[in-house]
Amino acid sequence: MTDLQYDYQSVSTHTKTNGIHNLVLAHQTEIETVNSIPCFFWGTLTEPYTTAKCWATLAKVVRSSFGPVPPSLRDPIVSAGAERMRFEGFSSCNGVYVRLDMKPEAIDGEFIASGTTNVDFNDPLLNALNAIQKGEKVTLAVGQQEVQVITAKTSASEKKVTLPTRWIKGLTSVQLYLADMDLKLEVSRLQAIQLFQSLPKGTIKGDFFITKRAGKCMFSTLATPDSVRIGGVQRLRLLEGILPIVEKISIYESSDKQTCALVCDFPKMQLLMAFSPDAYRGFSGEGKALENMTQSLPEEWIFGLNKLLKSNEAFDPTMLAIENDIDFGTMDHLTSSLSSIGLLGYDLTERNHFYRQLPFKTERILSLNPRLKNAKKLIDNKDIQIVANTNGHVEAIVKGSGVFHKVTIDAKSQRCTCDWFTAYQGKRGICKHILAVKMIA
Repeated sequence: MTDLQYDYQSVSTHTKTNGIHNLVLAHQTEIETVNSIPCFFWGTLTEPYTTAKCWATLAKVVRSSFGPVPPSLRDPIVSAGAERMRFEGFSSCNGVYVRLDMKPEAIDGEFIASGTTNVDFNDPLLNALNAIQKGEKVTLAVGQQEVQVITAKTSASEKKVTLPTRWIKGLTSVQLYLADMDLKLEVSRLQAIQLFQSLPKGTIKGDFFITKRAGKCMFSTLATPDSVRIGGVQRLRLLEGILPIVEKISIYESSDKQTCALVCDFPKMQLLMAFSPDAYRGFSGEGKALENMTQSLPEEWIFGLNKLLKSNEAFDPTMLAIENDIDFGTMDHLTSSLSSIGLLGYDLTERNHFYRQLPFKTERILSLNPRLKNAKKLIDNKDIQIVANTNGHVEAIVKGSGVFHKVTIDAKSQRCTCDWFTAYQGKRGICKHILAVKMIA
């Protein structure tokens, strides 16, 4: 599978003039209209020390790997709009998702444009971030600004970067997991530091659980009704750099108790880190978004919403349906479809979706799902015979490679006799046979 490659026309730079740190984050995107925007934001950081520590944590995540994929340098995605900025990315193995939500009070400046783009986090910039101390002043520009005083002492050069296909697929899946999570535990700064001090050393195999006893959180190898499962517990070390400055950490868990997320609260921002079920499993391979891709979304709807909604704007399906005279059933399908192709993110604290413009073309998302392509191939080849379809109960025979599979779908379950379903029992998304039957039945 080929990753998306493009060139930064310049690199992110850092200079210090009269005691003021100046950061220019170079940007690049696959969308030409967005790429032509010279600057998304220009202003100052009101909490530069906290922001720098969170950016360093984000960079640590995107440069890490906990699976068979070797770590490589990847650049985060930034969404600017609705008076806030969101930086997000994945580990190289795609098993850890990180997002920094900078609230309006965290930034003081002008949003020149709304949109989403990749930004260059290079080594000199990260070294500069690590040197920022409390009380220092930092100006920030996302994208090149015409005021050249910031980069006058720095030579710009072209840099080729890669946006991994695993990231693209991950963005279409991770918010579906987040929307399925509920708050389980809250820990203070002191409790968090004490918890992480007991974090097992080295690479740990097997399940670990966070549980709370007598007001104290601890790790355990035994599950209890109120514990939270952490697959690949060593991945929690990614958060160690921000523990001394965090106000509290909220721990969320999905309904199937497979995935979890930690939301770290600061006065003017939040850092979310979500973990896939295990270190060797990435969000991109779980197939959770497939069921919402069974119906195609007209392109004119996507273009219309891109004009109607700003990046980071709260997505309220009820109000959108009322204001634009859209049937509620249609809006439910629209919400599922937008979420499944990555155009909606999810805010755990606010318990709502937000709109996200993407730095790549939406047709790329559908092309990166082999099960979806194989399901469409089964339909095109007329390899599906519907045996029964009454009162929500569907039975079908699907032709495989030298064998026929039986698919059964009803209101409570969906089953297939293929090896994929036998191995995963639906825990990694539906198989291509069930997907194809749902698309035509």
